[in-house]
Amino acid sequence: MAEKRDYYDVLGVSRNADETQIKKAYRKLAKKYHPDTNAGDADAEQKFKEVTEAYNVLSDKEKRKMYDQFGHAAFDQSGAGGPWNNAGGAWNSAGGAGGTGGFWRAYGGPQSGYQEYHFEGGNMDDMFGDIFGDIFHHGGYRGNFSRKGQDVRAQVEVSFDEAAFGCDKVIRLQDPAAAGGAVQSLQVHIPAGIDTGKTVRLKGKGMPGINGGENGDLLLGVTVRGKDGYERKGMDVYTTVQIPFTTAVFGGEAVVSTLYGNVLCKIRKGMQSGTKIRLKGKGIVSMKDPSVHGDQYVTVQIQVPRSLSPEAERKLREFQAACAGRAQTA
Repeated sequence: MAEKRDYYDVLGVSRNADETQIKKAYRKLAKKYHPDTNAGDADAEQKFKEVTEAYNVLSDKEKRKMYDQFGHAAFDQSGAGGPWNNAGGAWNSAGGAGGTGGFWRAYGGPQSGYQEYHFEGGNMDDMFGDIFGDIFHHGGYRGNFSRKGQDVRAQVEVSFDEAAFGCDKVIRLQDPAAAGGAVQSLQVHIPAGIDTGKTVRLKGKGMPGINGGENGDLLLGVTVRGKDGYERKGMDVYTTVQIPFTTAVFGGEAVVSTLYGNVLCKIRKGMQSGTKIRLKGKGIVSMKDPSVHGDQYVTVQIQVPRSLSPEAERKLREFQAACAGRAQTA
């Protein structure tokens, strides 16, 4: 068997190279020799394995320390510097957990051959999912690998005020981990400011994990019921207020209902129907910053009297005649 090259020489870095220099050198070489870009090239594949093996050791502080002291002999028995194999030869790795590129081969047994899973980037969660999914579904290797349970989705409905101010609700759901369709009660905190379409996550309340893996999560999709007289758009609230005809003419005040109680609004003299009054900070609280609130916009509607007393009708007709006279002289 050919003698292994010095890992520093393989990556083309000095023995004093820092983590950044080592990672940069590995990425460059891994890209150059990657099997995806050198299909059928056995020499490139061998070099790819070599640079990955070197990186696996030099990127790990403890392994690098051992290598600097004892060289390749530090890993002759443990195999820590080379490809990782279990006792049955079920797995072979040419891309370490710290690497940014590489491939894994999953062996399903002597008659099954192998599959290669190519990946780029530092997150290997998806790659592991593909490997485990294929092997578990095709009757291959079943080792003691843990895996997070699946997330479960459900719906919860809250009132307008519960969404605006937040609340704690007790919901009853079928326990996905229990046999016989058992029902469990869960207390859920609904954060203030939540809106329809948002999701509340209950960690660990989903499907149980595999081989001791953590449970999945319960994802509750939120639907907010409407509230008579109120319309919500984001953090802003829209309402209406009706004022007497005389208040619109002469000006005055009107009581306006808000989520936080009644407020007294000033009505300007001659205010027209459809005018909007802005009540700053009377809207919905921000989920991100509790010190921030939306506004309430109040649309003024002028009440038209359905019936008048004889005296009121006479006075109103005098008003009408006076207005007509001013219009003719204008």
